[in-house]
Amino acid sequence: MILNWCERHSVEYIVGLTTSSRLEKLSFDIRYESTIRWEGERTKQRHFGRIHYAAHSWKRPRRKVVVKAETSHRGFNTRYVVTNLHGSPQWLYDHRYCPCGDMENRIKEQQWLFSDRTSCHDGWPNQYRLLLAGLAYLLLKRLRQVYLKRTAYATAQVTTLRLKFVKIGGVVIRNTRLVRLMLSSPSPDQSLFRKLASKLVPR
Repeated sequence: MILNWCERHSVEYIVGLTTSSRLEKLSFDIRYESTIRWEGERTKQRHFGRIHYAAHSWKRPRRKVVVKAETSHRGFNTRYVVTNLHGSPQWLYDHRYCPCGDMENRIKEQQWLFSDRTSCHDGWPNQYRLLLAGLAYLLLKRLRQVYLKRTAYATAQVTTLRLKFVKIGGVVIRNTRLVRLMLSSPSPDQSLFRKLASKLVPR
């Protein structure tokens, strides 16, 4: 089991757990506190705590199972996280576990740039494809952070940037001195595209 391996090799971990009837029973007091606060204040409540728990595949109970019980007008939202890190339950959840979700989003963005197209029989072509996908992501990330700052696309996903500024229809005319890109008149974001091109293409 991966948790046992991490503990044997002194590797720190923080991993989400699937909700189960056993976890719900052990966390009843924590969830009840969140519900009582919601009933009294009618504002979203987040209550944290820690329980001892052992899944069937675990050799022993683990003391650091963090519980986040959230209650709002949308209902109940409870999360369980097991970790060997030190810190308060809320700090561990907010500052160590939640950033993992953002990392997963970055992996998804890589996949949207076709990093998962690794169907070659040899390793090197697949590695080269991954390298190209990584470079494409870095270019679009730089475009978003620097050149699209304070625009509607400042927080856009890379798949949106690809569709709006890369995968667009146009006519390319090239002669000995110039390369001209002609877009259709109803093409959206033309003015922003011209600004980006003027900044990215050296004169």
